[in-house]
Amino acid sequence: MSTAALDDVSGAPLRRVVLTGLGVVSSIGIGVDEFAASLRAGRSGAGPISQFDTTGFAHSNGCEVVGFEPEQWISNLDLENVGRASRFSVAAARMAVADAGLEAEELASQRGLVCIGTTDGESHDLDQLVEIELRDGHESMPTAVAGRVSPLRLSISIAQELGLADVEATVIATACAAGNYAIGSGFDAVRTGEVDYALCGGADAICRKTFTGFYRLGTMAPDVCRPFDKDRKGILTGEGAGVLMLESLESALARDARIYAEVLGYGLNCDAYHQVAPHQESVTRCMELALRDAGVDPSQVDMISAHGTGTKANDITETRAIRDVFGDQPPRTVSMKSMLGHTLGAASALAAIGCALAITNKFIPPTINHVTTDPECQIDCVPNEAVEAELEIVQNNGMAFGGNNAVVILGKYKSEVAAR
Repeated sequence: MSTAALDDVSGAPLRRVVLTGLGVVSSIGIGVDEFAASLRAGRSGAGPISQFDTTGFAHSNGCEVVGFEPEQWISNLDLENVGRASRFSVAAARMAVADAGLEAEELASQRGLVCIGTTDGESHDLDQLVEIELRDGHESMPTAVAGRVSPLRLSISIAQELGLADVEATVIATACAAGNYAIGSGFDAVRTGEVDYALCGGADAICRKTFTGFYRLGTMAPDVCRPFDKDRKGILTGEGAGVLMLESLESALARDARIYAEVLGYGLNCDAYHQVAPHQESVTRCMELALRDAGVDPSQVDMISAHGTGTKANDITETRAIRDVFGDQPPRTVSMKSMLGHTLGAASALAAIGCALAITNKFIPPTINHVTTDPECQIDCVPNEAVEAELEIVQNNGMAFGGNNAVVILGKYKSEVAAR
C-alpha cells in the first residue's frame, strides 16, 4: 500500500499549508522554547525509569518527562479521568494553540481536525490495572482508571478540554511512524479545504509492557542511545507529546500569524515485510513518494531527521535507503532519539517540531553520544554538537513495526512558491 499525491487524483486546487503553533512535552523540555534550546545544546533526557518497578531488569534507563504539572494546561477536564498519555497530548495541544496566537474560543466555531498518533495509547494505565487484578482481584480495579484506557482519549480529551464542537477527533495507531501519519492526515484535510485547521501530532507514556517487549527483543540500550555509532547498543524508551497547528497560508496571513515552516508534502507506505525488521526498498520508496508529493528534488533537501533508533537493523537499513535516494553525498542526517529516546507514537511528531525549529532558528540538531560512526552508516550524523545552517527544505523520517513508513517534507516559508 502507498499513497498517491492528492493533485494526481482529485484535480482540485490545493491550498498551501503552514505550521503556526507548536506544543511540546518531552524529556528534554516542556514548551517550544525549552525544547529548542535543548535540541541546540544536545541535552540528554536519559535517566533511571521511575514510572514502574524495574526490579529484575539488568538495566532500566529511559527518557521520562519530569517536572510536568498537568494542571498548568488542563483546567476543564477532571484529571482523575485523564491518563498520562492523554495529559501529555492535551497539554501539548493547549501549548500549540497558544503558540499560534489563538484562543480556544476562536477555534470552537471553525471546522477542525484533531489527529493524534500513538503506539501504546494508555498502556501505562493498563499496566496498573493488570497489576491490581493479579494482586487483589478484578473487583479492586479503579473504575476511573478503567474508564480512561481507550486510546481515543488522546484526541477526544483535546476536543473536550478546548471546547471544540465542530471537529473530527481521531487516533492513528501506526506505532512509531504514527506522528507523521497524523501530520499527513492533517495536511490533506487542510490543503483540500475539508477543515479550517488541524491539531496533529503524537503522544505516548512510558510503560512496562513496551519496555519489557523491547527488552526481550534484546534492543534496549543499557545506558544511552547511540544512533549510527559502531558501538551502539539499542534504544531507550521515552515518552511525551508533540502537537502542531496546521492551517492554510491564507488563514495565517490574514491574522498575521508567525509561520514556522510550510508543509510541502508527505509519503506513506506499508510493506508488511516483517513484524519488526525494516525493508530497505520500502523505506526508499516512501522517501521518494514524499519528495514527489512535495515537488522536491533530492538535491534540494538540506537535512534529514532520521528515524534513527540506535539499533543495527534500523540504522544500517535506513542509511542505505537514504543513499539510494540521495546518492553518495546525502544531506546531514541526524537522530533526535539520541536525546529524546524513542517516544514511539510521539517520535516523528516531536522530530517534525524539531525540524520546524531547525528551519526557523537556523541550526541542525546534533546526534549525541556519538564516538565512532559505523562504517555501514555512511552519513554525516552531526556528532554531539549542533551546527549553524540555513535550511530551506528538511525531511522527517518515521518508520514502524509491520513496515509502516511515513515521511514528511517541510520547507522554509516563502511568500512566492519557488520552483522545485
